[in-house]
Amino acid sequence: MERRQSSSLIWFRGAFITFALFAAMDNAANADSETDPPGAVYVLSNQPSGNSVLVYSRSANGTLRFEASYPTGGKGAGTGTDPLASQGSLTLGSGYLFAVNAGSNDVSMFAINGTRLTLLDREPSGGRMPVSIAIKGFSAYVLNAAGTPNINGYIIDAFGKRLIPLPDSRRALAGGANAQPAQVSFTPDGDEILVTEKGTQLIDTFRVGALGYTTGPVPHPSNGVTAFGFSVTNRGYAVVAEAGSGSVSSYEVDDNQQLTSISAAIRLGQTAPCWLVTTGDGRYAYTANAGSGTLSSLRIGADGTTRLVNATAAVLSAPFDLALTKNSKFLYVREGNGAVSGFRVSADGALNPIGSVTGVPAGAQGIAAR
Repeated sequence: MERRQSSSLIWFRGAFITFALFAAMDNAANADSETDPPGAVYVLSNQPSGNSVLVYSRSANGTLRFEASYPTGGKGAGTGTDPLASQGSLTLGSGYLFAVNAGSNDVSMFAINGTRLTLLDREPSGGRMPVSIAIKGFSAYVLNAAGTPNINGYIIDAFGKRLIPLPDSRRALAGGANAQPAQVSFTPDGDEILVTEKGTQLIDTFRVGALGYTTGPVPHPSNGVTAFGFSVTNRGYAVVAEAGSGSVSSYEVDDNQQLTSISAAIRLGQTAPCWLVTTGDGRYAYTANAGSGTLSSLRIGADGTTRLVNATAAVLSAPFDLALTKNSKFLYVREGNGAVSGFRVSADGALNPIGSVTGVPAGAQGIAAR
């Protein structure tokens, strides 16, 4: 066992030699441009009989058209409006698409070619009921919500096109069995990982080392009740939705695994803001408020201070999860009624409806856009 683990670590060190080149290629491939070429939106079906990714082509004006469904090889976690209670179950990163299979306790990795997907690998999640996955460069971490909640690491082999489990990378969450985690995500520099715990009102921070291994967690009390979905801006500010108190907070993320509160529990006047995204320039945040059927918009200052702009920036039937395109020109929302609705994002952060598509099955969970 020791010899095998040592060989794995030698391979990881060799792989990291090419990290800078790989990261540069990834950045170039995903760089924002003045034009807005067509893209795609992805939704995870999360069906217990067989999980799959639903693919919608996105035109240059943002309208969607269903193209195909691609099996993940695993199983989803059942039906209902919000069976995973998470953000990040379907994630784009490092040129690939990653999906959790909460019903079979594994994760899938897809290659992307336009609107076509190719399943490359499926690996055990390192726990029970994976609900969220985070990607940064060669590193990936999955968040397992059941049993003893934990995060578990992987190395992305861009040459062999595989997802390789990182030995001894599993880390339990601070809240233990009561954590009820919602999301895992890297900071922009990749030096920290954050996890929100709905059940304990905690936000965990983990320090990420050179080989992808983490130390921690360090738990931090959430400003509001039920820390759920969040986003870390390009300036390194974590903006967190707090479903239980109908609020949003912003924090500065320090390299020593500390969170410093900036704007505490800003009331939206809306019910159950569970999911939150921020624009690529770090200026605006949007929440999906499941209980009140609305989206809210917030403005983020250069110092991380956050203020409410429009409590009802959009009105929908039942918003469950949302995603921005890479250049943040379009916002897409998965609704509980089986629709995906799109909005054009104005320079001032206002949302302009551009239509919907229907046919998403009950129990679907997760959305990603490019």
